Amino acid sequence: MPDMTAAQAASLWSGLLVLLLVLLSVRVVMARRSHRVLLGDGGVAQVTLAGRVFGNAAEYIPAGIAALALLALLGMPAMAIHIIGGLLLAGRVVHAVSLSDKRPTAGRVAGMAMTFLALIGAGSMLVVHAFV
Repeated sequence: MPDMTAAQAASLWSGLLVLLLVLLSVRVVMARRSHRVLLGDGGVAQVTLAGRVFGNAAEYIPAGIAALALLALLGMPAMAIHIIGGLLLAGRVVHAVSLSDKRPTAGRVAGMAMTFLALIGAGSMLVVHAFV
């Protein structure tokens, strides 16, 4: 990883985040199939939860990927992109696993904190670079 360019680093983390979205989407499909739900959640708690886990990730990951791409275009150091991307991926994984518990957990809070930290860091770097 130390020899990666900023674009390669953004590619790595964006790719991993997209794969996470696909994995979470497959979990929704599997829950629907196992409960014979054709559309929506069918009032089945497990399908609702799987859909919410995917939906939550889908709400944050696109903004993170866009920020990673813009940071790379601005020529930010690859290490900065690795930190943002790694923090975002870790936050989304921790949150997804913890959200599956159906009850509030420290993991949900930690996952959101990592996600917010990554997005605030990326957003701040983008704003500063707009004026530098």
